[in-house]
Amino acid sequence: MNRRKAPRPRFQAYDRGLWAERLAALMLGLKGYRILGRRYQTPVGEIDLIVRKGEILAFVEVKYRKNTAQALAALTPRQRDRVGRAAQLFVSARPDLAHLDQRFDVVLVTIEKLMQHIKNYWQPSLK
Repeated sequence: MNRRKAPRPRFQAYDRGLWAERLAALMLGLKGYRILGRRYQTPVGEIDLIVRKGEILAFVEVKYRKNTAQALAALTPRQRDRVGRAAQLFVSARPDLAHLDQRFDVVLVTIEKLMQHIKNYWQPSLK
């Protein structure tokens, strides 16, 4: 009998995260945002999505969880600060975007509500 090994939970979570990011990018694109970056990696952290709409440059964290409370709890202060530092590096690498208003959004992908886009959810406390 040929048995397939069950995927390990860590890889399942990673795949669900990628799926949630693709879904969030699609939703934001339909809302008129232009995707400037996906999974932007820096030495200090990663930004799931970087989008622009008009004069707004938004750094978006995507969270996939069973419910809204778990998704919001997953965005820790430490992670917010890491995204903030990564955003600084992104803007320093793209001075043509430095004049735009910057905001930090979150997209929640949950079972109870498919997606929620919360604009300007936090401001990083940069040191």
